[in-house]
Amino acid sequence: MPPYGAPAAPQGAVPGAGYPSPAQPAAPPAPPTGGPGTAVEDRPPLTPPGEQPRPAGPSDAAHPRPPAEPAASHGPGLQKSGPPQTGSAPTAASRTDAPQHPGPQPTAPQHPGQQPAAPHPTGPQTAPLDMTAGPAAGPDGARNAADGAFLPHPGDGGPRPAAAAGPYAAPPQPFSGPPGDHGPASAPGQPAASHGAWQQYDPWSAPLQGGPVAEPPHERRRRRGLLVAGAVALALLAGGIGGGIGAYVERYGGINDIRLPQSDADEAGRRPDTVAGIARSALPGVVTIHVRGSAEQGTGTGFVLDHQGHILTNNHVVQPAGSGGEISVTFSGGETAKAKVVGEDGGYDLAVIQVQGVTGLRPLTLGNSDSVQVGDPVVAIGAPFDLANTVTSGIISAKQRPITAGGEKGDGSDVSYVDALQTDAPINPGNSGGPLVDAKARVIGINSAIRAADSGSGPGAGGQGGSIGLGFAIPINQAKRVAEELINTGRATHPVIGVTLEMEYDGDGARVSEHSKSGKPPVIPGGPGAKAGIKAGDVITTVDGSPVHSGDELIVKIRSHRPGDTLALTLQRGGKERSVRLSLGSSSTG
Repeated sequence: MPPYGAPAAPQGAVPGAGYPSPAQPAAPPAPPTGGPGTAVEDRPPLTPPGEQPRPAGPSDAAHPRPPAEPAASHGPGLQKSGPPQTGSAPTAASRTDAPQHPGPQPTAPQHPGQQPAAPHPTGPQTAPLDMTAGPAAGPDGARNAADGAFLPHPGDGGPRPAAAAGPYAAPPQPFSGPPGDHGPASAPGQPAASHGAWQQYDPWSAPLQGGPVAEPPHERRRRRGLLVAGAVALALLAGGIGGGIGAYVERYGGINDIRLPQSDADEAGRRPDTVAGIARSALPGVVTIHVRGSAEQGTGTGFVLDHQGHILTNNHVVQPAGSGGEISVTFSGGETAKAKVVGEDGGYDLAVIQVQGVTGLRPLTLGNSDSVQVGDPVVAIGAPFDLANTVTSGIISAKQRPITAGGEKGDGSDVSYVDALQTDAPINPGNSGGPLVDAKARVIGINSAIRAADSGSGPGAGGQGGSIGLGFAIPINQAKRVAEELINTGRATHPVIGVTLEMEYDGDGARVSEHSKSGKPPVIPGGPGAKAGIKAGDVITTVDGSPVHSGDELIVKIRSHRPGDTLALTLQRGGKERSVRLSLGSSSTG
């Protein structure tokens, strides 16, 4: 098959050719001939099949027309090159009633063995693309263009006359002009052919009409700026919403999280006589004491006595500092200050230290230990195991419990004798020197010792390091007197009766020794005991009506009084009881 648009070699006319012939230039009309079977007539404009019947002519007998088909689509029909496909649309046959021109007429090439295509019985068919043509040049074309109505035809670039849209319209004329030219110009004196009639549909060709008008650059920049601003605003809004939702979920949990019931916060304060109220009042006046010496270090507790910075604690708390150690005081609010020893007394196991340059001190109120009753509620405050501001509570479980502590030196000089208050409030190492307060936050004792559980490994074996509910405190009445003497004179005075006791005596009571010790007589001449009529070997069984079962208990009873106090004693001598009264003497230590 020759290329599309190229003229084929002249051949004899073959009716019903399967491929359309290329368009040829229009030839001048031939003069009418008078041969038989021919007639010259003025034929009407062509109309599409099915619109108006065409009158049969003599040439129709030799060349029958294809049967009428349903109206085809006005779009251009595309047909593959190559052998005809089964069921394809019949090709257009040559018109026999058109004016004949001398010379050979070009016809479509026919492949060998190709049979004339029979009309397809069914379905609308479309004409091949290269059969679409514009109005023919010449009088007939002009008349058709003037007489026929214009019908739109998609893809051909413009309107065409209705007469040219029929299946027997004249083929388009080929044009081989320079690129960019859209077809030959009309002859002078003839109507100009429609521009679109010469244009073939090409899906890859540029449109004849101009595209949309490009908007100015500043408009594009303005629109781009608006888009960017909108995107940024949307991102900020989404980020804010997402952050708010995340914060809500983090604080209050997810929507489906389990929420346990809980009561509202209690903003009300506590009554002053509750443990919480007592602790709130007393804690600002309690301090933690850290001591570092050349050989050892330790931790204890103390409490503020006055606005001059005096702090009362146990002697065994500050003893590791010695003469060149360091003492540091930490208040309940976390403030820290250095302290120095004002005075100390091992017999009472009490010491007073002082801080300098500290303001805003909160001294604790001192109560009266003689008014305490067994069963009264108490609160112990201290730093057990260096855990500062620890509060425990309990009751007074006993009074006038004689205890001794210390004795590490072996000569008895460091033994303390205390007529103690017993409490079940938990007291542990580190609580030493801390206050034991009553329901009104008044100090009634100084926590000093605990009873440890026996390990069962023998006498004097150590016990557990924690409380077993047996704690002992120095009564504040005794501690007050000793603290005042230590602050005022730097030393404390001890009441004495002027006799030497036999500490090894295992009977009931306190026995006066019968022999001298360390060069001293058992009863000091001119002393309080000699004046009261006490003699060597006498056994003292009561003090002010209270039973005495040992020498330690007698010392405890005596030290619970001030020098100058008068005591009533019951004696046994030679199996007989005697009652005497004596006035306590004084001895100082320091």
